[in-house]
Amino acid sequence: MKDYTYIAADFDHDKGAVDCLYWMRRNGYIYFKDAHDIQQSNDDSLACSIKKSLRNRLDQSYKFILIVGDHTDTVTKGGCQLCGSYNSHTYSCGRGYTVDYRSFIKFECDKAVADNLKIVVLYNSGSVDRSLCPEAVRWKGTHQKMWYRGTDGKNYWDYNGIANAIDG
Repeated sequence: MKDYTYIAADFDHDKGAVDCLYWMRRNGYIYFKDAHDIQQSNDDSLACSIKKSLRNRLDQSYKFILIVGDHTDTVTKGGCQLCGSYNSHTYSCGRGYTVDYRSFIKFECDKAVADNLKIVVLYNSGSVDRSLCPEAVRWKGTHQKMWYRGTDGKNYWDYNGIANAIDG
């Protein structure tokens, strides 16, 4: 039974937004079984072995949450062309694996769409800017900003908006 929620993000730039979701879960605003609890990958693993782990987690998930920030659609981490085993002369993998040029994020988005997961796109922003969103999910699912500007000029997490997008 698919009962996990998968969270994808550019962890180098949007970790604070990811942390917000986990804070909301710990404090009862939202509930989800985290697909990242299924299997962990090491950042120093080969991209192909990390993608195998991501595929396993996505296969057990029914909901896909993507956090979009300023760099999400341009991240390249995870593409085989960046791996030391990639042969740029033959465009092949020196270890015999299938070559996949997609970043981890684009791989995750493509798989979420192919598997028909419930898609929630949260923008680490005070507005929804679909041009920052990977093409595969740009016009799919629910899109929601994660924060708002208060009357005091400060930014605040929009806990109710985020919870409604995830639970809706």
